[in-house]
Order: sequence, then structure tokens, then C-alpha cells
Amino acid sequence: QVQLVESGGGLVQAGGSLRLSCVASGSMFSIDTMGWYRQAPGNQRELVASITSGGKTTYAESVKGRFTVSRDNTKNMVYLQMNSLEPEDTAVYYCNAKIQGAYSGTYVYYWGQGTQVAVSS
Repeated sequence: QVQLVESGGGLVQAGGSLRLSCVASGSMFSIDTMGWYRQAPGNQRELVASITSGGKTTYAESVKGRFTVSRDNTKNMVYLQMNSLEPEDTAVYYCNAKIQGAYSGTYVYYWGQGTQVAVSS
């Protein structure tokens, strides 16, 4: 069974920084793209940033220049460094990963349980 576990959320003032971490564990053969999504109350879940196994990154326009996604393939971890946080960044942040099962060989998208980020003005 594959699991994604996030950590690092919390409450911060506008202009501050937070770093989110996510670790994948379980029976895996390989991990393709990893990324972060967020969902604010009343809104749909949206992509924040993603990174391929080769290091290619994608960012939402609203976070470009402020957020940085990175990963450590040796630890099966993905990170999201969030700087210059704004109240509009307040949301539950979810880790997402496309993982190839160790036995099935098929790729499946997995989600973490989410971590709350709250930015006060």
C-alpha cells in the first residue's frame, strides 16, 4: 500500500515563508511526477507546482517567483518552499504523486491527506 504524508503547514503572517514536505512510502517501483495542489473553501482543487522525475517544473501563474518545488529521489520526497506568502495562498495543500506499483507495474495517482496553510494579513 502506497502512502503520501505531508508536513509543514501552519499559520504565518503575510510576507512570511513556509516549507511543505511530502514523503512517499510503500511498495513502489518508481515515482514519476510529484506535485502540490491546493484547495481553498468554496474553490476547486488547483495545481500549485509539479516536478518530473527528471526535474522539469511547472508552476501556477499565481505562485511563480514565490514558490519553489523540489524533490529528493533518494528519499522519495517532494518539497514546496513558499515565500512571500499572501492571504490568497490560504488553503489545504495536498501532495500528489504518479507512482508505478512494485507488483502491478501500472501507474496510479496518489494523494496525501492534506496540510492546512493559513496566511494572515
